[in-house]
Amino acid sequence: MLKQRVITALVLLALLLPALLAPAAEPLAGLTLILIAVGAWEWGRLNGMAMRGALRMGAACTTLCLLAWAAHWAYEPVAWLWSVSGAAWVFVGAWLLKVGVAGWPTISRYVRGVAGVLALWLSWLAMYQAKVMGVNFLLSLLFLVWMADVGAYFSGRALGRHKLAIAISPGKSWEGVWGGMVGVLAMAFLWVWVDTQWAFESPSLFSRLYVRGWPFMVLATLFLVTMSVVGDLMESLVKRSAGFKDSSHLLPGHGGVLDRIDALLPTLPLALMLVQTV
Repeated sequence: MLKQRVITALVLLALLLPALLAPAAEPLAGLTLILIAVGAWEWGRLNGMAMRGALRMGAACTTLCLLAWAAHWAYEPVAWLWSVSGAAWVFVGAWLLKVGVAGWPTISRYVRGVAGVLALWLSWLAMYQAKVMGVNFLLSLLFLVWMADVGAYFSGRALGRHKLAIAISPGKSWEGVWGGMVGVLAMAFLWVWVDTQWAFESPSLFSRLYVRGWPFMVLATLFLVTMSVVGDLMESLVKRSAGFKDSSHLLPGHGGVLDRIDALLPTLPLALMLVQTV
């Protein structure tokens, strides 16, 4: 299993890194569009759709992404869109975690399908726009989610005693969440310092938040880490309701695309909301 995880991670890195570091945003937009379309197909399967229905989910998501691409939305200020999607993630996420696994099947399959496609489309558009804003900005946003995950893993294994949501994801603990937050905050202050020492082509997420004062940066960063956990828990809730361990088996050792991007789904649009509207 570990060998599979490493090989898959290296292949993904080899594909994503050139697009991530490319001067233009379009190579990354095209590559991530494929991943998002696959994620939409997985979403259809998690919600009980047959192959044809799941493929329609992927096609619908792809169509929305291409329309936004053609309209150059990634190059335009769409702060209203990030505000609406951010509010939806906060309130709907809180409600879903409250009703739990048993409440998910009570929601119309149509509503679940539409919500999933919209969430995936918005995350793709936010990724695209973040790349347009600069590699430094996008990398800091991605590393926020990755550091939160790594910090939670190690602190949870070492100190985890109090379960976070045992009915949804038994392996997660409050100590893991706190450990992830501490790790991300340390990284945020370090990133701000690095930004002051080197003239990057664009400021990072943390520097953009820091210009409003370090208390704002701390609170905003903690909020984003919290919402990355919410994204992770929500996907776990859907998989548990569907009786799935992984969203698919397309990424050997890692599960499916949704298993890799679940924490990014709320974090990407919420980060843009914070830097563009708050």
